[in-house]
Amino acid sequence: MRKLLIANRGEIAVRIMRTARELGLTTVAVCSEADRDSLAARTADEAVVIGPPPARDSYLDQDAVLKAARDTGADAVHPGFGFLSENAAFAQAVLDAGFTWVGPAPDAIRLMGDKVAAREAARKAGVPVLAGSGGPLDPDADPLAVAREVGFPLVLKASAGGGGRGIRLVTDPTDFLSALDLTRSEARASFGDDTMYLERFVERARHVEVQVLGDGERVIHLGDRDCSMQRRSQKVLEEAPAPDLPDEVRERIRHSSIDLAQACQYRGVGTVEFLYDPVRREAAFIEMNTRLQVEHPVTELVTGIDLVEQQLRIARGEPLGLAQDDVTFTGHAFESRINAEDPDRGFMPSPGTVETLTWPSGARVDSGVEAGDAVAPYYDSMIAKLIVHGPDRAAAMAQMTEALRGVEITGIATTIGLHLTLFARPEFAAVEHHTKFIETAPGLLKETA
Repeated sequence: MRKLLIANRGEIAVRIMRTARELGLTTVAVCSEADRDSLAARTADEAVVIGPPPARDSYLDQDAVLKAARDTGADAVHPGFGFLSENAAFAQAVLDAGFTWVGPAPDAIRLMGDKVAAREAARKAGVPVLAGSGGPLDPDADPLAVAREVGFPLVLKASAGGGGRGIRLVTDPTDFLSALDLTRSEARASFGDDTMYLERFVERARHVEVQVLGDGERVIHLGDRDCSMQRRSQKVLEEAPAPDLPDEVRERIRHSSIDLAQACQYRGVGTVEFLYDPVRREAAFIEMNTRLQVEHPVTELVTGIDLVEQQLRIARGEPLGLAQDDVTFTGHAFESRINAEDPDRGFMPSPGTVETLTWPSGARVDSGVEAGDAVAPYYDSMIAKLIVHGPDRAAAMAQMTEALRGVEITGIATTIGLHLTLFARPEFAAVEHHTKFIETAPGLLKETA
C-alpha cells in the first residue's frame, strides 16, 4: 500500500489523511464540485473532482470513485463512514478492480447490513437480543397479531435500516398498521428493501457499544462507549468508557461482541451496539456497524490506540499487533459533535461561510473546516468534533465545558449552545439520561434556543 484514496469528505477525510501520512502513504481526496476548495481537498496530496454536489452524483457514484482511483494510481481505498462505507457491492467492486479495501470482507458487511440476519447471527454467537418477532414479518401473517405477542410499546425496524434510520416507535395498537405501512414505504424508498421486524421497546434505554478489532483470525475489544445523548435518533455526544454499567453487563457485552466478530472472521474495526435497560440491568443487541465510527476518537484517547492506523495495517496484510492484555484503559473521554445547525430555527441546517473560527487549546479537534471555508447545504451538517480526556468522568466533563466555551465561530449557527446545556444538566452528571432525554426533558431545547 503506497497511495490511499479516501472515498469521503469533511472531517473524517482529513482525520484519515493524518494517520495515512504518518505511515508514509500518499493521499488522494475525491470531492464534489461543492467541495473542490474544501479543507480535505487542500490537505490531500491530490484531489479529484468526481461529480456535482448531490451525493448520489459524486460521493455515492461508485464508478466515479473507482475511476479516480485508477486515474491517480491509488492502490487502496478507505471509505470512512457513511456514503459507501457499508456497501458490500462497492467493497467487492474495489477488490475486483485490484485495489486494497480498507474494511471488512464484503460478506461480513452484507451479513451485518441485513438487520434480521445480523440479529440471528448475534443470537447464535451468544449475544443477548431483545424479544421481538423472531425474524422478518411474514407478509402472509397477521402483523397485528404478531405485534400483540411482542407487546406494546414496540419498535418497528427496517431490516436494511441503520444509523437511526428506518425505525419507528409504536405505543398504541390502533396505530400499528398505519405505522407499518408508513415505515415500509420509507424503507422501500430509502433502502430498496421493505422487510420489517419488531422488537420490544425499552423505556429510558441507554445506547452503549463495544469497539472490536480483528485481523480475520483474532479479535479483541477496545472497550465500550456510551452514545445515549441523541436527538431524533442521531448521536449528539459520546463518552468512553460507558458510565455506571454493572461489571457483569460490561464484561458480557465486551466478550459476546468478540464472539460475534470471531464468528464472522471479522477483519478491521467494527462496533457492536446495544440498548442497555438500567431497570432490568440488561443489555441487548441493536446492530453491528462494519466501519469506523464517528465517535472512534474517545476510544483512541482512553486506549492510546490509533484506530485508523490499525485499519491500515490490517488492510495491508499485517496480523493484529495487539493482544487483549496489551489494551489498557486510562481516564475518561468525551466527544461533542459540532453541527452547523440553528437552534433558533428548530435545528435547521445552517450553511454559509465560516467567517472566523477559533478552537480551544488543550482539546483534540477533528475538523473539516477552517475560517473562510464554505459549509455546503448538500451533506451532513457535522463540521467538527471536539474531544477531551480527563482522569475521571467529572474532570472530563469540566474540561469539555471549558473547551466548548473556548470555541468561537461566526458566519454560521452551531450546536455549541446545546452541548453547554447538556453538560450543565444534573441528569447527565448523574447518568440518568437516556436516548430520548433531549426530546423529553422539560424546557431543555428552549434553554438552548
